Amino acid sequence: MRTEPETAKSTTPQPMTPDPEVPARLRPGDTVALIAPSGPVDPERFARGADVLTGLGLNVVTGSGVFNRAGYLAGPDRERARDLQEAWCDPAVSAVLCARGGYGATRLLDLLDWTAMRAARPKILHGSSDVTALHRAFADRLGVATSFGPMPACATISDPEGPEPLSLAGLRAALFDGEEPAVVRGTRVLVPGRARGPLTGGNLALLAALCGTPYAMRAAGRIVLLEDVREHPYRIDRMVTQLLQAGCLEGAAGIVLGSWVDCGDPLPVLAELLSPLGVPVIVGLPIGHGTPQLTVWFGADATIDTESCSLTSLFRDEHPAL
Repeated sequence: MRTEPETAKSTTPQPMTPDPEVPARLRPGDTVALIAPSGPVDPERFARGADVLTGLGLNVVTGSGVFNRAGYLAGPDRERARDLQEAWCDPAVSAVLCARGGYGATRLLDLLDWTAMRAARPKILHGSSDVTALHRAFADRLGVATSFGPMPACATISDPEGPEPLSLAGLRAALFDGEEPAVVRGTRVLVPGRARGPLTGGNLALLAALCGTPYAMRAAGRIVLLEDVREHPYRIDRMVTQLLQAGCLEGAAGIVLGSWVDCGDPLPVLAELLSPLGVPVIVGLPIGHGTPQLTVWFGADATIDTESCSLTSLFRDEHPAL
């Protein structure tokens, strides 16, 4: 009879904290660490992205393995995990920014010393796409809210002609102290209504890949963001069906659908699968892989208002009446 290894018990996280802690946002002069937890980084894109952050008044430091390469990964798993953990546990660092997505973040989840990371001061983790795996793990393991948006070595920030203005403005508004994150507006309402709850979700392919793991999404009482890139509608159908059958969307307060770049027309299948949940659903939010690419906070309270077809993040104790 097959038995599970002894380490399996130690890798099971506690349930997500009901009210994740939103870490202190940035101020000019703060130090941010750039790491590469997933795919290899293009040095020129990276340099341009770092210059943009410096232009915002931040002190940028770089993980020691950020320019490593091991096939489709930015270096060996343990080296990528080491860079992430060292940056998170460094008291001088106020935010850990992932340079790009790609593939490989899920491979780090069982290599991190979560006890040491819980002992560190909470700070910002920022990234999107493949970094969805880290957002899920940080929510469950550390009970901390995280930032989902454009990354320094990706096109919206590191374009040779300069960063895309709305994406940069949204990034600054979400990450800097004293700024109010912008209201993110969609293009269409699938199911009308209003809803409030912590935001969760991310890249659909990663959320589906996490089904059956300790880091699977649990949507009860939460607003769920879904987005993806270069996935055919039949694959989107398969992945959303997987989330539904795994119970990951059970009890969701609402659904917001971000960008679906190079995905054909997935709206018919998304409407067919998600409308029966009976919760507010809005589509066409510029969040995910498109341009512009706005920034949102996972774990922070958010509201859906289908009258204005909008999603709003809340950082204060002020909650609009539903």
